[in-house]
Amino acid sequence: MKALKTLSLVLVLCSFLYSSEDVVDPLDKYISDNKKNKFDFDYKKVEADGAKLRDSWINPLRLNYSYIKNNSYNREQKQQSASIKMDQTIFQSGGIYFGIKYANYSKIYANLSVDMQKRKLIKDAISILMQIKQIDLKIKKQELLIKNSEISLTQKKEQYISGQLDSGFLDNAIIERNFVIQSLYDIQTAKEKLISKFKTISDLNYDNVKIPSLQKIEKEQFLQHNIVLDMSQSEMEKTKYFKNVTIAKYLPKFSFIAGYNWKSESLLGGSFQSPETSYYDYGLSVSMPIDLNVFNDIESTKVEYLKSKIEIEDKKRELIAIYEQVMQNFENFEKKKSLSIETKDIYARLLKDTKELFSAGYKTQYDVKLLENSVIISKIDYKILEIDTQLELLTLYEMYKFD
Repeated sequence: MKALKTLSLVLVLCSFLYSSEDVVDPLDKYISDNKKNKFDFDYKKVEADGAKLRDSWINPLRLNYSYIKNNSYNREQKQQSASIKMDQTIFQSGGIYFGIKYANYSKIYANLSVDMQKRKLIKDAISILMQIKQIDLKIKKQELLIKNSEISLTQKKEQYISGQLDSGFLDNAIIERNFVIQSLYDIQTAKEKLISKFKTISDLNYDNVKIPSLQKIEKEQFLQHNIVLDMSQSEMEKTKYFKNVTIAKYLPKFSFIAGYNWKSESLLGGSFQSPETSYYDYGLSVSMPIDLNVFNDIESTKVEYLKSKIEIEDKKRELIAIYEQVMQNFENFEKKKSLSIETKDIYARLLKDTKELFSAGYKTQYDVKLLENSVIISKIDYKILEIDTQLELLTLYEMYKFD
């Protein structure tokens, strides 16, 4: 069967790259404009925070100005002064380079975190939409089951009146009819709850929008293009460079120092006014902190780095387990789909034979209608199971990125 063939393509869904400015995900349409705008602001904040962290080694210029009046010795005087000073690190034993690398990987990690949040929301929207479509099928199936129960009840009534059945069989038929009707009400209630959830996430009309089609993905592809593993990898790189930054801050640091100063004094109401004075200075400075906690600080960052390396392997093992579970569930649903096709074929053959027997006067119109409904129900069951397989693959989509 075509449905059971192994599909070699990756998900027919584009996913996110590292920045909202790099790519527009076509699945953005499944979430509301407000949600999209929120994520856009998250990306912009990550960009601003990343730039601030990257340039944090650049010290600010210090500007000063003062204006002072006093009346010491019964004479009012005025003083003005201004200065501009710079104390800029130009070499920090590799600390500047490692700090920039740390900032870059921090930005990548933060973007991936936003990607993951956005992906989860899109996955939730699509999942709810799939469940709504599935419930529509279940409602159609339940309506057919109600029709069958009513036919069965009619048959039992006629048999009871004719003395062929006792009242116990008729009672069971009534109970069965009431049960399938109550089940329909429960399904309709569940649908309304899903619609309410979908409206909080998406601006789309659930009646008109189509659900995306997902395909199987190989395990190697799933791991190679996995956003969760990318986050773990960027976290490891981030801790590695933070370790280097920590080491560098206890090593010699060279700074360029420069400044310009200006001062003026005058006696108000008098003729005295000192000449304006100004001067500049510049030079180099070398510093190195002596801290008793240096080894503990460095050791702590080293441990954090080693821990992040181990966590990559742990995360990979978790993802493999998730993948294998999804594939196992997928295969089980495929088996159920095959069974539903076999069931449909059985009902179709029975329907054909029953129609012939009805024409010959051995079967009733009730028998024909029951089997007609059963054929349709088996077709609906297949479609319901198809959506179940899509919901399973959606679990992988949440973590998969297309390059």
